[in-house]
Amino acid sequence: MEDDVIIKIEHLYKNYKMFARKKDKLLETILPKYQKHGEFSAIEDLNLEIKRGEVLGILGKNGAGKSTLLKMITGVVIPSSGKIEVNGKISSLLELGTAFNMELTGIENIYQHGQVMGLSDDEIRSKEKEIIDFADIGEHIDQPVKTYSSGMFARLAFACAINVDPDILIVDEVLSVGDMAFQLKCFKKFEQFKEQGKTILFVTHNVTDVIRNCNRSIIISSGKKIFDGDVKIGVDKYKKMIVGLEDDKNNEENVKILEDNGDKEIDIHKNDNDVWKNNFLQNDDMLTYGNGKAEIIDYGIFDNKGNYQTTINNEDEYTIKVKIKFNDYIDEPIFAMSIKDFKGLELGGTNTKACKILTGTYEKGQIAIVEFKQSFPLAPEKYTLSFGCTKFNQNGDLEVFDRKYDALFLEIIAHRDCLGIIDLKSEINIIR
Repeated sequence: MEDDVIIKIEHLYKNYKMFARKKDKLLETILPKYQKHGEFSAIEDLNLEIKRGEVLGILGKNGAGKSTLLKMITGVVIPSSGKIEVNGKISSLLELGTAFNMELTGIENIYQHGQVMGLSDDEIRSKEKEIIDFADIGEHIDQPVKTYSSGMFARLAFACAINVDPDILIVDEVLSVGDMAFQLKCFKKFEQFKEQGKTILFVTHNVTDVIRNCNRSIIISSGKKIFDGDVKIGVDKYKKMIVGLEDDKNNEENVKILEDNGDKEIDIHKNDNDVWKNNFLQNDDMLTYGNGKAEIIDYGIFDNKGNYQTTINNEDEYTIKVKIKFNDYIDEPIFAMSIKDFKGLELGGTNTKACKILTGTYEKGQIAIVEFKQSFPLAPEKYTLSFGCTKFNQNGDLEVFDRKYDALFLEIIAHRDCLGIIDLKSEINIIR
């Protein structure tokens, strides 16, 4: 294995036996020739190389095989076939507290967990105070773990797992344990691991966390890796998958993040046969998908006099207009708009359902214009606008008629500097 590769997986398979009846499992155990099981393939011919310092976001629907993959990497689950090489110490935040003995005290469990992780008593002793301070459960640390609330148990388990100085950290939907103060400590510790160049495998359904934290993403579907590459492209592909508008074809191309399109001059007074979008800098690589029952055919940004605006002041109010053509009868569609930065992080958005606005019914061939009137209190920077027309069907599933992600480029300017992403519009008074 190459020096910069910390995890290497080759032709990995994991199959589980499936029994229709409990007694079939018992009979197979007693009688080897009695075969009554079917098989479920949780992981199928998966190949993956992870380099040192990578923060890998693993995406996929429930049941796709994400947790099974992580459990095999940690050694909790044995592969049916294939090869996993790990060149470093792993700390896993998969199932917190699995190494705990409920009869032992918190202190005793700190030592037991450390021993399971391969630490000597002296190494555990050097980290004991740090773990106790991080868990912050007070005098309960000397009480049996079986007396803990679920919150205290999670805090101690997380503190033990995060404070062993691993080479590889595996996180599966557990960063938000405990109260707000403890969650903040968890995320700060996570940021420290990133800054130290630790390798992190990160599983979550929160795509914002993937965009914010990861520098690579993969998608697993039905046990197969179907995407491996750029984080933003992976998140966009995953969004299409969860609404049933993306197939499972393998597409592991790396696609670059949106780039600055330069200082293209645009005539804001031009009215090209009332096609608004022709008067703006559009994104040739925007992501568009839907079943076509409705179609977003035009969009633009306007000031209070109706002029096209490509550069806007974060203190003023503007109108975003979206034109939708209906190709089928639709009752109460949802109209949506959102703004993202160039990394793909969604900074804000709204839709008619969230605002509790009834949108009515639309016949085939009808056109609707939706207006979003608002200001953009964001830091001076370049952003993208996305638009959508969807609906929740009778089964409660989201039906996407048309979505256009990163359709329109937008530049925000300001008269004063801004710290962070949001301009708080603070009014500062000094009294002497």
